[in-house]
Amino acid sequence: MDPSPGPVPDAELVARVAAGDESAFGEVYDRYAQAVFGSAARLLGDRGAAEEVVQETWLTLWNRADRYDAARGSLVAWLLAIARNRSMDRFRAARRQPALVPIGSTGDEPDDAALERALAAGEPIGTPDTDVDPEAAATRRWTRAVVRSVLSTLPAAERMALELAYDDGLSQAEIAARTGWPLGTVKTRTRRGLLRLREALGDTLDESAGGVLGAT
Repeated sequence: MDPSPGPVPDAELVARVAAGDESAFGEVYDRYAQAVFGSAARLLGDRGAAEEVVQETWLTLWNRADRYDAARGSLVAWLLAIARNRSMDRFRAARRQPALVPIGSTGDEPDDAALERALAAGEPIGTPDTDVDPEAAATRRWTRAVVRSVLSTLPAAERMALELAYDDGLSQAEIAARTGWPLGTVKTRTRRGLLRLREALGDTLDESAGGVLGAT
């Protein structure tokens, strides 16, 4: 009996999408939509907005699949780059519409009522405190979110090795003791996990892996 065929390579799927193949389009969605959604949701804090980012990202894939160049990076990295642009557009738009709040408001009444009362009384109006560089902070959140999302797609053993190293701060010898794996196996799984992350994320891992993976 012939062995079952392996998964279709990403580059072949995208070529089929460019030719109008809806089944290939659906397969790309099944592979990577969760990673895109999870990253956008963590950055924006809004599931509805994250779902719209996913829709916009796959619309771009359908319309511009011919622009994907496998030699320049993985498909998931390309999709995440599109999603990041869409997410940051939403982030910037939200920041251009600051929520005005009465200074000294107790928060015990609806925002609209508090604002109307303050205006009628001539109370000073201000904006909430903001990060000194909110866009830089958003970029860091995006990087952490992407790593977390892609990390969840790794084989279980490789994901565990990386999480124990960067979340729990364990050395490779300590990971071996906790899991019962030989030390050589720990080293191999950690190295493979990091290679998979770098292949998937490309330039997203400009920060040190420890700093990114260690954040929540």
